[in-house]
Amino acid sequence: MRTAPARKLTVGIVAAGLVLTGCGTTADGGSAAAGGESGPITGLRVMVPNSPGSGYDTTAREWSKVLEDEELATGLEVFNLEGAGGTVGLQRLVNEKGNDKLLMQMGLGVVGAQFSNQSEATLDQTTPIAQLIEEAEAIVVPADSPFQSMDDLVTAWKADPGATPVGGASNPGGPDHLTPMLLAQEVGVTPTDVNYVSYDGGGELLAGILGKDIAFAATGIGEVTEPAAAGQVRILAVTSEEAVAGVDAPTLQDEGIDLTFTNWRGIVAPPELSAEQTQAYVDAVTEMHDSEAWKQVLTDQGWTDAFTTGEEFSAFLESESERVEGVLTELGLA
Repeated sequence: MRTAPARKLTVGIVAAGLVLTGCGTTADGGSAAAGGESGPITGLRVMVPNSPGSGYDTTAREWSKVLEDEELATGLEVFNLEGAGGTVGLQRLVNEKGNDKLLMQMGLGVVGAQFSNQSEATLDQTTPIAQLIEEAEAIVVPADSPFQSMDDLVTAWKADPGATPVGGASNPGGPDHLTPMLLAQEVGVTPTDVNYVSYDGGGELLAGILGKDIAFAATGIGEVTEPAAAGQVRILAVTSEEAVAGVDAPTLQDEGIDLTFTNWRGIVAPPELSAEQTQAYVDAVTEMHDSEAWKQVLTDQGWTDAFTTGEEFSAFLESESERVEGVLTELGLA
């Protein structure tokens, strides 16, 4: 079954109303065998469709490391292919029909980008492997920002939305875009007045925060825990129902703002894999998920376990695509 937080993601956005106006095939042959009698997966490449330091990048490198540490894979390579909110990578993946040596990290941001960028490649062309995690978003300001609380931020934002730009590492329809749109609606800012600045990945977004190109940012909590601990940024609030362990920040609910929202991330493969090839990856990722090492990663990163595979993950991807397309249509962005 889907976890409770996952249901809250879908229901929470719908409940908010969102009445907003305004390469060729390179298959290597053979089967990607999971650990066990067939041995570990070999020759696997994991594509991250945005920049180093992003939430996707961190997630991919964490589960890839656990795969290798648990001897479920050897010689694994993680690489970045940035562009267009993840749809450059998505197009590459779709082009790699039958390639059982390639996986792609993805999540809610790619769901939105396929519509906002009018991508020819779409997620329904891929082979779903697994949903891995959910993560709270964080409302973040530079360390020396005059905004000491959400109340300070909201007051300035309502007074002049255009002069209070908000950044995110998502194209329209991604989590960092949906968060300020939902927040705006909740606190009385007209969503079409929001000055949203899109960055291609968490690394670029952090530079924008530190350079004060934006007044505040909405981003995955895992992308700013270290900068916050280092005193570079301050987290004014998190969007989860409960406070995030190890993060010194209230929830939006604690600040009197009736909004809860979570992001999610998962793994997809190229089209036209055989059932055997697909199951090999599902089995390997399931073993990875069940390990003590992965449980520690979830704790260290402040991620919520949201593991699903197979038809359940396929159905979830389909429902998320329909939901986000509806939101973007209302925004005039799809």
